[in-house]
Order: sequence, then structure tokens, then C-alpha cells
Amino acid sequence: MDAIDAFYHELPLVGRILVLVGVALAGHLLVKLVHRVGERIMAPEGAGQSAIARGRPKVASLTTLIVSALTFTIYFGVLGVVVAGLGLPVTGYLASVTVVGLAIGFGSQGLVQDVVSGLTLIFSDALDVGDVVEIGGLTGRVESIGLRFTTLVTVLEQRVLVPNRSIGQINRYPKGYIRVYVDAQVPEGVSDERAVAVVEPLARGLFRQFRGIVLTEPEVLGVRKAGQGGWRFVRIKFRVWPGQGALIEGPFRQRVIHAFRKLDADYADWMVSITYRTAE
Repeated sequence: MDAIDAFYHELPLVGRILVLVGVALAGHLLVKLVHRVGERIMAPEGAGQSAIARGRPKVASLTTLIVSALTFTIYFGVLGVVVAGLGLPVTGYLASVTVVGLAIGFGSQGLVQDVVSGLTLIFSDALDVGDVVEIGGLTGRVESIGLRFTTLVTVLEQRVLVPNRSIGQINRYPKGYIRVYVDAQVPEGVSDERAVAVVEPLARGLFRQFRGIVLTEPEVLGVRKAGQGGWRFVRIKFRVWPGQGALIEGPFRQRVIHAFRKLDADYADWMVSITYRTAE
């Protein structure tokens, strides 16, 4: 820093200010370049970032962590140069470069814990960019894993920053969704074709209305029998955002009951059941 101090003192005030502005601008542009390179690694040749995260989750996770670290380092260095250029004491600032200095500067060792926890999450395969997870009762897709925070995007497109050190139990959804099956008993005297014709538009309508929750077109799997000579039921399969099964259990179930009740006034609530399964 002595060389920097000498360089600045030889400049007039206006020149010193212009140099500091140039250093700050150069640092900001360098950070932009780092982020751009990170984005190219995450999504080369126009590929979607979510596709890269699924195909190379470890690369995506490490990229977000390295970009975060470089961003912090560049801004930290630029700020040090600006502090020196303004003639302010930089001894304390430089001391904070060390891990101990950083921990003290933040009033605790939380920063160190966040960094160590972030690295542990990645290298232990507990968490990767693109995963749909539940952490502390919050469900979301992992958008990035940084030095201090892991960013989750919820079903409402909220970006939630979770401190790495606070991440305890992690519930992962490998497919990124849950399967919900609706089995609706077919009323007596109603044909299979008529039953399918009743529930199919209801399922399609739910998908159009709640595309953020119902992730794919629902599948009407046809009419089946509950054992030899048992009652008939029509089955619909949904893929929904984890934790959002209440949409099927509540509004959709009631719509099906109401529709079949028009065909059979004695149609009861218990005739429509909801189950969650990993596969059909």
C-alpha cells in the first residue's frame, strides 16, 4: 500500500478522484465479466440453466460458489485501493483480510461457518443447484450456493436467502415434483367414456389455472376396477410442486364430487380418494 499511497500523493486532487472512479468502475466491470463467464459455464451455447443444472449439478454448484467468492474478493480489493487513495488508514482494513479478521469484523464467526457449510453441502452431495428441496419447512428450487447464502426459488417465484450455517435437515425431491393420484368412483349407470369425459376437462382446467403448481399436463389413466367385480373408478395422475397437494385434495376433489353429483344425487365425498406415490 506504500507504493499506492506514493502514487496517489503525486497526483492532483482531480486526477486522484478520476483514478479512484476508474478503479471502482474497472472492478465493477471485472465482476460483471466474472458473472458473464459463470453464466456461460452454467448455460453454454444458449442451453437453459435448469438443463445444465440437471445434467451437471456439481459443476453448476461449484460455479455459483466460485463466482460468489471472486465477486467478494474483487470488491474487497477495490475498496482497499479506494481507502488507500483517500488517505485513510488501511491497517485495520488489511487485517480483515484474514479469516480471523473477517470473523471479528462481522461480530461473530458466522461468515466462516457459512463458507465451511457451503463447501460441505456441495462436496457431500447434500445439495446441488437445480435440486428441489425442503429446508426448515421451506420448499424451493436451489438457484445458487454462495459463500454465505443458498438461494431458493419458491413456488411463488420468491427468492429466499438461507444462511448456509442454518441449513440442517434437507429433504430432497429427486424428480422435482410429487405424484398425486385421484381415484373417483364411477356412479352406477354411468359409462366409462362418460366418466372420463366428466373428469378430463376438470383436470385440464386445473392445469391451465395453476400452471405454477401443476407442473405438467395431467394424465387421465382411464377407468379401472377395484378387484374382481369391484366398483369402478377413474384415475387421474398429477405432477405438482412439492407441498402443494392441498390444491388437489381441496378444490379439485370438490369439483369432481360436484360434477358426479349431477349424474348421481347420492354421490358421496368418500367416493373420491387422493393418494401420493413415487410411481403408478
